[in-house]
Amino acid sequence: MSRARHPGSCTVVVGCQWGDEGKGKVVDVLAQDVDVIARYQGGANAGHTVHVGDQEFILHQIPSGVLHPEKRCLLGNGVVLDVAQFFGEFDKLTERGVEPEGRIGVSERAHVVFPFHKALDKAAEQVASSKIGTTGRGIGPAYEDKTARRGVRIGDLLLEDRRRDVVEAALERARERLEHLGADAELTGSLADSMAFLERLPAIATDVGDEIDVALRDGKRVLLEGAQGTALDVDHGTYPFVTSSNTTAGGAAVGVGIGPTAIDQVVGVVKAYTTRVGNGPLPTAFEPEMDERVRTLGAEFGATTGRPRRCGWFDSVVVRYAGRVNGLTGIAVTKLDVLDTLEEIRIATGYRLRGSVHRRFPAGVPDLDLVEPVYETLPGWGVPTTEARSLADLPANARAYLDRVEELVETPIVMVSVGTRRSQVIRAA
Repeated sequence: MSRARHPGSCTVVVGCQWGDEGKGKVVDVLAQDVDVIARYQGGANAGHTVHVGDQEFILHQIPSGVLHPEKRCLLGNGVVLDVAQFFGEFDKLTERGVEPEGRIGVSERAHVVFPFHKALDKAAEQVASSKIGTTGRGIGPAYEDKTARRGVRIGDLLLEDRRRDVVEAALERARERLEHLGADAELTGSLADSMAFLERLPAIATDVGDEIDVALRDGKRVLLEGAQGTALDVDHGTYPFVTSSNTTAGGAAVGVGIGPTAIDQVVGVVKAYTTRVGNGPLPTAFEPEMDERVRTLGAEFGATTGRPRRCGWFDSVVVRYAGRVNGLTGIAVTKLDVLDTLEEIRIATGYRLRGSVHRRFPAGVPDLDLVEPVYETLPGWGVPTTEARSLADLPANARAYLDRVEELVETPIVMVSVGTRRSQVIRAA
């Protein structure tokens, strides 16, 4: 059998705005129909919130699919793993009645986030002339070490004769860099806390790419889960106000160790409006009063940091751009219910820049700082959508809004979420 063909199926779920689109909810819903779920990039800077019954789970590193019994959940080589926090999350799931034991695997090629990466993250942000708005979780410095070919991988920690040398060398480099940044941090004790979990690593270390390849050849269904969003991709996002990895669908194949021809479909997740946490441009940002109103309605506070998210109208320019760079086959629209009480709803259909209207997403932040969104205004619907279970159940104006979104972003809507619960999902296709 050719490696370009397989009897199984592989779907990528990717964020199409600035993160926080509701990917955890979408993955949780889709996971019931698959066999394997794998994270392909990011680290503990992610915060995927899932509601199961009356329980809320916030997952930072473990794939959202873990909340479904018997699913195999993997973290690929593209992930950077905070070992101590990972096992803390693992143990909390166990305490709450979820059984992750034997169901979770981590790539031996995944790089490790150490406490000194967090210290470097915070120290660098403090002295930076242009603040990125980092979460302080050490993600950037860990990816920096990876790219500079000086990182420590899970496989290194499994080899006792290599472990001491690579970790001590990394610790010494961190001390020198912190001294250069004028920061003073006690690193030895916190490093010892991370290393205390070493005896648990062999049970979860695996070759993720091989596992997925075998699963696909056996006719199984695989779901690849991303973190953050397209506009935070290190290459395709609003650089330099981006994350340190490729959040887009192309990064999914690289981040788990399979070929791109193994991917069958790409589902993009978008909010019915737009949010952003941290610094950087947000062209459709609300005025302060509306910003506060929608933030309250949508509970728009970061799951990882608790920071308030900036809110704005739906931006079809950025989502259409996400459709192109991800090769989207469908989109899932979340939080439609947040708009239920708004009298009028706007959609940005283009950007006015230097006297002309553009539908292309600018490559640089300087242009994004200058653009003026061109809006189209639609009437609100003024009634709750939370009980809708089909598109036919939605108010006419809500359906018209979704139809216009679909038309503008040039991608079919396959799912609509009208609440936090698993049951509050409309399958549109």
